[in-house]
Amino acid sequence: MRYWLAQRQPNYSLPQAFYNDLSLFKLDMQNIFYRHWLFVAHDCEVPNAGDYLTHTVGDYNVIIVRDRDGVIRAFHNSCRHRGSRICQHEQGNSPTLVCPYHQWTYDLNGKLLFAKEMGGNFNPSDHGLLTVHCESLAGSIFICLAEDAPDFVRFRQVVEPYLLPHRLREAKVAYSSSIIEEGNWKLVMENNRECYHCLGSHPELCRTYSDDPRLTGVTGEVSAFLTKHWTKCDQLGLPSTFHLSALGDYRVARMPLIGAGESFTMSGKVACQKNMPVVDERSLGSLLLFHYPNTWNHFLADHAVTFNVTPLDATRTQVTTKWLVHKDAIEGVDYDLKTLTEVWLATNDQDRWLVEQNQLGINSPAYRPGPYSLVHEDGVIQFIDWYCKATAQALEMAEVASAKSEAIIQFQNPSTCQETVSNKPALLASMPNNFKLSQTRTSPQVATTEFLYLDQRLPWDAQNELLEVMNIILETPDVKTFCFRTASNNWFSYAPGQFIT
Repeated sequence: MRYWLAQRQPNYSLPQAFYNDLSLFKLDMQNIFYRHWLFVAHDCEVPNAGDYLTHTVGDYNVIIVRDRDGVIRAFHNSCRHRGSRICQHEQGNSPTLVCPYHQWTYDLNGKLLFAKEMGGNFNPSDHGLLTVHCESLAGSIFICLAEDAPDFVRFRQVVEPYLLPHRLREAKVAYSSSIIEEGNWKLVMENNRECYHCLGSHPELCRTYSDDPRLTGVTGEVSAFLTKHWTKCDQLGLPSTFHLSALGDYRVARMPLIGAGESFTMSGKVACQKNMPVVDERSLGSLLLFHYPNTWNHFLADHAVTFNVTPLDATRTQVTTKWLVHKDAIEGVDYDLKTLTEVWLATNDQDRWLVEQNQLGINSPAYRPGPYSLVHEDGVIQFIDWYCKATAQALEMAEVASAKSEAIIQFQNPSTCQETVSNKPALLASMPNNFKLSQTRTSPQVATTEFLYLDQRLPWDAQNELLEVMNIILETPDVKTFCFRTASNNWFSYAPGQFIT
């Protein structure tokens, strides 16, 4: 992955492997989707105690459930007995969560309530469901699969004031659609991050939605008509001004529709007669919110449209779209389903085709990364910049954690350190012919204090006597990291650029 990141040219599309290589896709899941906050559903989809839904992200399946106190929680859908899946359905209601295999029974808060004939030494409190980080943000549910989740507080502080007036907790899902796009998840996100293609591809959407890059990009450029629209909405109690996070992982802003447009409909008029915000005004434009890596959203006066991107494999992605209206709106009276959904159903299908054609072209051996438009595709550039930075940070964190873990294991059990490179022919073949595995010289700067691990970025002068090469880690085709054991059974590593004598 580091090799391919180094090949990336700024303001150009990514090298081919990022879009179709299975090993890089697996790293995307580990580095991005298993580490970051993901939008999965809405509070209104689990309105009552015992209501649950399940959501799959890569190898993980997660239960999202509302407990008896009204708290929305998330758990790994894996029984603590022998791992069987507990909830088989995508959505349902149950007073408890019961594993169908041996009937282990869990409360809605994850506590184990019943496990038949497990013996006197068995402690139920040690076998509750494993929790998943879960946050409800103004009616939208986010989860994080990492053990240590990134900060959510700042995201909430910034975005919640924008979303609360749209009353998503008092909404209902009027319609849901899931499609499979035969393309890499990054192509799906890239396609959304620009409207360079809109006039030529989305006649329905462009009836009310502008392809002006100031509305679709991330520059924060403010024009007179934007300022006028924001001022009007602010006076109605609807925060509107542009905000892009410091990390670049989310952006929120309210943008006007074209002319007198009120909603994403063929007529430009509202699709639902009951407003979401508590205001009489209908020309509120669209509150745009994206949150990487998997969602973009539109919140209008009469309804909301939310999107969830779920990677399936290197070249297949599921996109789920939900249309929300006020909970009291009645189909056939307050809204017509066709009018509500036809613009984005058409737009989604058009985007699916565009992504699939993009993927097919990238798969060609003739593909070479091409330049983005600095005018119309700054949003794509921003997404790719975020992706590359987030990936590099995840790789660094994983390497540090792995090195520390291995160092602790070796320190606790020196006998595990006896296997040398000489027992690894494939690695030995990559070494210089004159490299000697166990005849290293003592450093003239011998440490007085033993150590567990030396970060590769630090000087190496605090090491004990070097005894033997432990292993060689191939970072890229041209860069290797060498791990050494010392006479006291400690160890350290270095990469090219550091000196060893």
